[in-house]
Amino acid sequence: MGRVLNVTRADAVAAVRNPLAFIAARWTPAPRTVRRAALFALVMSVVIVVTGGAVRLTGSGLGCPTWPKCTDDSLTTTSAMGFHGAIEFGNRMLTYVLCAAVGWAIIAARSEKPYRRSLTRLGWAQFWLVMSNAVLGGIVVLVGLNPYTVAAHFLAASALIAVAAVMWQRAKEGDGEPSPLVGRPVQQLVWFLVLASTLLIAVGTVVTGAGPHAGDSSEVARMPLDWETVAKLHAVLAWIVVTLTFALWFILKAVDAPKSPLDRTRDLFLVLLSQGVIGYVQYFTDLPEMLVALHMLGSCLVWIAVLRVPLALRERAGTATAGLPHPAPEATEATAGSTRA
Repeated sequence: MGRVLNVTRADAVAAVRNPLAFIAARWTPAPRTVRRAALFALVMSVVIVVTGGAVRLTGSGLGCPTWPKCTDDSLTTTSAMGFHGAIEFGNRMLTYVLCAAVGWAIIAARSEKPYRRSLTRLGWAQFWLVMSNAVLGGIVVLVGLNPYTVAAHFLAASALIAVAAVMWQRAKEGDGEPSPLVGRPVQQLVWFLVLASTLLIAVGTVVTGAGPHAGDSSEVARMPLDWETVAKLHAVLAWIVVTLTFALWFILKAVDAPKSPLDRTRDLFLVLLSQGVIGYVQYFTDLPEMLVALHMLGSCLVWIAVLRVPLALRERAGTATAGLPHPAPEATEATAGSTRA
């Protein structure tokens, strides 16, 4: 029989008062564990977007007609609510999986040694975004899938993906001052690319709000716009993003940039081309649900690929080595000093 841990009353009080500090004092995760926790949170932030799209595309947006309960009398879906109720309630349950993933990322970041305040704050930022978007999702249901609230719901999910992607990258780095790998003109071009991509996603929500997939089989108000005209504007913005990405790759080659920015720019270009193919095919085939779902997944992947480009334009001292479970004492002391600074 294994040894039973002797938990004192003081330990129990400490665990209740500050559970994160209690865990951190007794557990030190390997850098790989922290990176995997951050990646799991990022993956779940994409999954919740895709499953939310499935709710809309199957007409299950009001499968649970109220919130936070599924009906006025039941917290969960009932057999009388059928397929649509199961789809909507299932998506709500995945929010708890997302919360667990974000919570695991926060615990892992808080327990890493030395303590990295910036990484932990990124985890908490995800937590509050999840909570805020859960409330916003409830408002979407309560107002009968108003397209403006649906658009805000998706944009908030995109913000969550952005923070999760940054945390994933930061988990692979140290806390030293970032050193730029390219000149200021290239950095400015990249941030213009990020701005254009943000507009692309925002206009995409308008296409959704004006388009035929309202999210419910009943009559749901749409944005008073010609969705085909907005879709063409969306396509123009997409070509602008593709052109900027193509130009950036050539400029990086011309200035003999390091491998990381080149690789991230190439990845973005390939994801954009795949997303463009899906977009045009769905447009000319009258928006079949499966292609629209793939396009939503592609939107998340494009956004992640865009964000990885500016993150690749600098490096930080103290990058964790995958093969080492813990940093060397000298590296730990140096990183701790930079954190206090």
